[in-house]
Amino acid sequence: MPPPWILTTPASRGIGLHLTRHLLRNTPLPIIATARTDLDGARARILDGLDVDPQRLEVLQLDVTDEASIAAAASHCRARFPSTYLHLAFCVPGILHPEKSPAQIDHAKSLETFRVNTLGPLLLAKHFSPFLPRKATTLYTPPSSSSSSLPAAATLAFMSARVGSIADNAAGGWYSYRASKAAVNQVVKSLDVWLRQSAGDKAVCVGLHPGTVKTGLSREFWKSTPSEKLFEPEWAAGKLVGVVAGLGPSGRGRCWDWKGEEIPP
Repeated sequence: MPPPWILTTPASRGIGLHLTRHLLRNTPLPIIATARTDLDGARARILDGLDVDPQRLEVLQLDVTDEASIAAAASHCRARFPSTYLHLAFCVPGILHPEKSPAQIDHAKSLETFRVNTLGPLLLAKHFSPFLPRKATTLYTPPSSSSSSLPAAATLAFMSARVGSIADNAAGGWYSYRASKAAVNQVVKSLDVWLRQSAGDKAVCVGLHPGTVKTGLSREFWKSTPSEKLFEPEWAAGKLVGVVAGLGPSGRGRCWDWKGEEIPP
């Protein structure tokens, strides 16, 4: 069997871009990255300054709010990887419209939040989970001579957030964003139940919380966040890859922060 492959979506900027760069540097596998527009620009930003084989990277058009584009990207992957499986997927779409009070809730913005943050990952799972291994699949073992950041089990990783925890919610606010990320945690759990049935311990689903990362999503809060709690995206990407690589089947179906500590639902 040829080596498996990796998916990072979206990957044109922010933490998705830096996850892709980290995985190119620290794994030997081919990577499918996605962007809504300007595929050449996204590819150039991902490869900028890296000493890697550029043929390992392919950037596909995908918009998580457009199921047809998700299906088209999956169809391309099916043709490119006909006899191997998806070993690692980081599904990290996210937008934030912060609301301090119920009066600030906007129907259109709230609907957009759920379309991107919750339905986006769910549709990615619909079209890309068939590429994950089954119980009969022989899993990839990295060459003993390589230093790899890959998890032993195939892993579908969704971007959650600490504010999606109901048990941890003491501050309130951010109604739509909190609810969308709480829903992501439920999606993670349900998908993992399905993977346990279809793949046993050979494929798992987890949620991730990267902390406050210095990306466009959190720009409004950079000044109010203590410097020691505001993370550079390259650093956060490395932490998340390390967490996923170290979890194993015992960590399946739950949400983990960048320190490898579980966040309660």
